[in-house]
Amino acid sequence: MLRRAVFLAAATLATKALAGETLPPVEVYGPTVCLSCIDWTDHLRQNGFTASFRGVPDMAALKRRLRVPAELESTLTAVVGGYFIEGHVPADDIKQLLKEKPRARGLAVPGLPRGAPGFDKSAPFCERGCTILDAENTEPMVRREVYNTLLVEKNGKTRVWARH
Repeated sequence: MLRRAVFLAAATLATKALAGETLPPVEVYGPTVCLSCIDWTDHLRQNGFTASFRGVPDMAALKRRLRVPAELESTLTAVVGGYFIEGHVPADDIKQLLKEKPRARGLAVPGLPRGAPGFDKSAPFCERGCTILDAENTEPMVRREVYNTLLVEKNGKTRVWARH
């Protein structure tokens, strides 16, 4: 019985390691000093990707070259498996994209929604969009926003890929 449990544990670890090896590398581009971009790159690494971050002085030119629609732009842009990734897209959404391989340009999380990977360190976690009151002010402040990951099709149209 113990031998079987050890075998199953080893097989599970081997499967996870193999799955990590099959993920293509991710090139992340962002402004030279962007802590949330670096945090998002770490999020990818923690989820099995090999990811490298490179500071780029002209992000607008990079986004134009990759054909990222202006209305979907965020701070960071990445490239993986022939797709662009715009903004703080969760690693699981990227894994699903790479698994399904739709005919598309890439995925996007427009803007900087609070609670998205890499933009979640300063806000306490909550399951749904919620608000807190600032201690010095009675104005509500969003702690975590509900947001969508969008699939950008070849023709530039979008559809919801995942909801968060």
